[in-house]
Amino acid sequence: MSKFRIAVAETPEEIRRCYRVMHELRTHIVDEREFTERVSGQQKQGYQLAFLEANGEVCAAAGYRFLESLFSGKNLYVDDLVTRGSDRSRGFGGKLLDWLINLAREQGCETLELDSGVQRFDAHRFYFSKRMSISSYHFRIKLKLEA
Repeated sequence: MSKFRIAVAETPEEIRRCYRVMHELRTHIVDEREFTERVSGQQKQGYQLAFLEANGEVCAAAGYRFLESLFSGKNLYVDDLVTRGSDRSRGFGGKLLDWLINLAREQGCETLELDSGVQRFDAHRFYFSKRMSISSYHFRIKLKLEA
């Protein structure tokens, strides 16, 4: 694997640089401006955006936050985790997930948790390879009608 670094996006420019990778997972966000505004707004609520960079390019990104709940105590919840399509199977997603797991441990979390779309079979194989397990169903009701 080539030399890489993992950092947390703190500036609008760092956030913008993550857009192309995150767009592969969040296709409904249609441009860099909207993405940067949404991430900046979510940061005010505790969301953080980490990215893995290799050879000057963002290859993987993860949005996460620290939460506390009765059922799992203090946890690091991963909202988004994606590796650029052209960089899959190069170990970048694993390195970023390992970084998140270590961060959760450093912060005294009891668990690291994430939801994954039922159709994302490759992602599920990856999570199982990292010793994650399916612990619950996630239910949703849409309250806003689509245009």
